[in-house]
Amino acid sequence: MTQQLIYEHPLNERTRTFLRLEHLLAKAAHFAERDDTWDTRSAIEAILDVATITGRADVKAELIKELDRHTATLNRVRRQPGVHSETLDRILANLATAAGDLRAIAGSLGQGVREDDLLKLVAQRTAIPGGTCSFDLPLYHRWLAQPTATRRQHLGEWLAELEPARNAIAIVLSLTRTSSAPRPVTAPLGFFQEALDSEAPAQMIRVGVNGDGRLYPEISGHKNRFSIRFMEGNEGAQPVQSRDDVPFNLTCCVF
Repeated sequence: MTQQLIYEHPLNERTRTFLRLEHLLAKAAHFAERDDTWDTRSAIEAILDVATITGRADVKAELIKELDRHTATLNRVRRQPGVHSETLDRILANLATAAGDLRAIAGSLGQGVREDDLLKLVAQRTAIPGGTCSFDLPLYHRWLAQPTATRRQHLGEWLAELEPARNAIAIVLSLTRTSSAPRPVTAPLGFFQEALDSEAPAQMIRVGVNGDGRLYPEISGHKNRFSIRFMEGNEGAQPVQSRDDVPFNLTCCVF
């Protein structure tokens, strides 16, 4: 059976930021566990990208606001039939812990990473192609030559500072992704569009496509409407919209 590939598209700026941070934090954690210096470089690049995003916007306040909103929503459904109280209590406890950890942070998320002397030097050079070569940053070259255990220790310290954000984002996006069930729909001639309920704004849409490698969706949308074009990616040729009726699974994540 062909595995289904899931494509996600955020419908507001907050969810877009959370998805990008989730991606970068997963990348940083992956490469931080590896021994090669090139993996260490990749981990640091991801950590610096996270610090850049959290430095441009008040992500901590946005996360706390979202955690509080989820808590209020779940408390309202407590008395509804079919609600499993133990599961609900566990989720509410996780939300409270995540919000408390964020509130305990002095300053903005990633502030310590942005103020680290070594990382500041690396960040200043990453905008230049090849700007972190050994002749550009001899201090960085010396640091990368340290034993694996030493590099991992430093990476662990930087990632630990970002851990409250990672936990909060994981909870928020998990609740968002599981807030609605997928439904089978068809895109006539490779095109599908749908209006969204403005009274119950969706956070993201998820498109499940058979992962055979032939088709992929190009998704555009906002809080009121979205559209999906299924493209055929032929090797060496410009992708074109499919002329077939394309069945897929659609999830409008409303929480």
